[in-house]
Amino acid sequence: MLEKNDFSTLWNATDLEGKPSWPSSNCTVDTSYRFTFYQVSYSVIFLLGLATNSLALRRLCTSSCSVSSTAVYMASLSFADMFFVISLPMRIYYYHQKARAWSRTENLTSWIPGAAFCQVTFILKYISLYGGIFFLVCIAVDRYFAVVHPLSPNLRRQRVARIVSGGIWCVVLGLSVSLPLLRLAASHQNRPCLLDPSSLRHRTFILVSLSLVLGSFLLPTLILLYSYCRVLSVLRKSRHRCRSQSRNRRQTLKIIYWVLGVYLLCFLPYHVNLLGYTLTHMKLLPHCGLAKLTKTVHPVVLSLASFNCCLNPLIYYFSSSLVHRETSGGGGSNGHNVKDQRLRVIKCCDET
Repeated sequence: MLEKNDFSTLWNATDLEGKPSWPSSNCTVDTSYRFTFYQVSYSVIFLLGLATNSLALRRLCTSSCSVSSTAVYMASLSFADMFFVISLPMRIYYYHQKARAWSRTENLTSWIPGAAFCQVTFILKYISLYGGIFFLVCIAVDRYFAVVHPLSPNLRRQRVARIVSGGIWCVVLGLSVSLPLLRLAASHQNRPCLLDPSSLRHRTFILVSLSLVLGSFLLPTLILLYSYCRVLSVLRKSRHRCRSQSRNRRQTLKIIYWVLGVYLLCFLPYHVNLLGYTLTHMKLLPHCGLAKLTKTVHPVVLSLASFNCCLNPLIYYFSSSLVHRETSGGGGSNGHNVKDQRLRVIKCCDET
């Protein structure tokens, strides 16, 4: 059994100072397996993420075609993932040191990283996590305008995509810096990686952080779901009417299903688990069984969220032919093919 209440593993630390939220010792659970689990999972994610994102960025940067709006968002997505990939050796080292400390003395405080180490690893984690979420939503909105509003190509110009990406990067960087600072404000005085909810001030900072995290997930999720529901509605109506566009339709469906699958598989379990654990620990939802469950599965859902950086490049490979056709004059994303776009829509209507 662990000596202390392990709330801070949920925020990528190890232990938590303070009393548990329930008096019963039966609510403690052994999660020491996480040290080995994180080392293995992060090593696999590092190798796969480095290879897949390097290939995706190389192909995007060396493409002979002009860059479409979709390609701009995918390049930003790969850059965000690379921030997390390069931080993984530090995380592997962190859990290796904690595993050594636990195996020798069963005392996790025998090795304590510095504040700079904690801040850098958390910043890089949040850049990847919320950069991934926001740019996946950008791809969804991009598909929305391509399918639902095909006669409005100005919204999908490369210049507009670059401006939007720049704005998203500002939001991601602001969020990625503010969340670690809030964590630091709620951390133990001598252990900067460890949350300490023993005081009302610290508990307030923790709840503010949770609100920011959940808001940064829920709002993009609503936008993504709305965009793809509208796209699917249009594609269903045009299934038998637009034979000349059937290839684009199949390619768009691939992107939709892949983005939805990656998004929900990687991000939903992590945020649901985060909410459940925080509520139980802060006594807002005193439930011993839920506390044990969320504490036990957290290493799995966090690794699943981290694995997103390996899956995102596959979105590019699935959609590369569609991106090529758009940049070759098939999508109107650069604003030079408005007339051709209108003629294709008229032709589709004539095929009914």
